[in-house]
Amino acid sequence: MGGYYDKKLAAERLRRCYELAPPRVHQYLDAEIRHVQGYLTPDCRVLELGCGYGRVLAALVPAAALAVGIDTSRASLAAARRCLTAFSNCRLLAMDAAALGFRDGTFDVVACIQNGISAFHRDPATLVREACRVVRPGGTVLFSSYAGAFWEHRLDWFRRQAAAGLLGPIDEARTGNGTIVCADGFTATTFGPADWLGLTAGLPAAVRIVEVDGSSLFCELSIETI
Repeated sequence: MGGYYDKKLAAERLRRCYELAPPRVHQYLDAEIRHVQGYLTPDCRVLELGCGYGRVLAALVPAAALAVGIDTSRASLAAARRCLTAFSNCRLLAMDAAALGFRDGTFDVVACIQNGISAFHRDPATLVREACRVVRPGGTVLFSSYAGAFWEHRLDWFRRQAAAGLLGPIDEARTGNGTIVCADGFTATTFGPADWLGLTAGLPAAVRIVEVDGSSLFCELSIETI
């Protein structure tokens, strides 16, 4: 979502980014999906923010009664429809995660993983508030960013993407301390524990910060019951 993923890194180009990921990155990607799957039940309604070409949603649909994916890239959504055509309990919608077109309490689980909170280039506090709004009392919101210990693996992966022409060249002088900057304007930051706690302060939810696989840092919000 956000301009870069709408135009420059959508659909098959986005798929290529994942195809060239080295083994340790694939381990990280799989661990994030398994972590989200642990919150799903056969009767739940799950929403994925920034579903791209359907990579994550394909793993969530079989574990839920209804899985909805949103993205602002119509090219990525078209690719996701091709990927998910076998599932009747899946819906794909063009929508901005900062202005969700759903009623309050529509979903049991909302997931925004793989550092979407940075990739969307929307106000992070608005993203978190909107995700919490559309989850029922007792439901769960899951956001993830990168763990600090994963930095070298993450940087290697992004260098591979740049070498393949999927991203602009890495601006090595401006890249570091959890932030990746490319010469074509692409940027990706990282959210640590203090960032998550600041974003979630005052929300009607119990907040837990969990490191997964030594690669992800999840912010998990359990929405308070009335």
